[in-house]
Amino acid sequence: MSIYKLKSSFQALLRPLVVRLAAIGVTANQVTLFASFVSVAIGVLLIIVPLPALFALVPIWMFLRMAFNAVDGMLAREHGQQSALGGYLNEITDVVSDAALYIPFALIAPFSLPWIATIVFLAVLTEFAGVLGIAHGTGRNYEGPMGKSDRALLFGALGALVAIFETLPDWTWHIQPMACVLLIWTVVNRVRAGLVDPR
Repeated sequence: MSIYKLKSSFQALLRPLVVRLAAIGVTANQVTLFASFVSVAIGVLLIIVPLPALFALVPIWMFLRMAFNAVDGMLAREHGQQSALGGYLNEITDVVSDAALYIPFALIAPFSLPWIATIVFLAVLTEFAGVLGIAHGTGRNYEGPMGKSDRALLFGALGALVAIFETLPDWTWHIQPMACVLLIWTVVNRVRAGLVDPR
């Protein structure tokens, strides 16, 4: 189960906005690049100025970023803006944005850089495994239990905890290995989905 399953309802809420954006000439690729730029900017800010209060930006931006991702997808599919470049930008900027937003948590005890780096690496593998489904003919795979939307929920919640309590409880250390296990499970699920005979 993944909160990715809620995507269609989220898109329905955003569709009127997407229609207006398309009417004024906003493109899917512009939305994709803007969302990535903001993600990287927030990540850099939190690394340079790791004040607990600033981690409130993470849950706020994680929600807005999901909206931007939905908007760029609808602009592409529903307004004739699909392109090979857009496909590359979507996949590359998602990975870069995730890494930028996760890495600052390595500065917050009890988290650590080796664990966060492992989470970033495994998150990249989940997206790689999802994309490979296209080559096999099964399409882009989004199986959970720790897809992009689920990770956004996790790190958004952690960011809120840091902002409210100025630290994380010692027990949250266990979230790191648990997240790694779930990410590996996600990779396996996406590989299995990609190996299904498309015929």
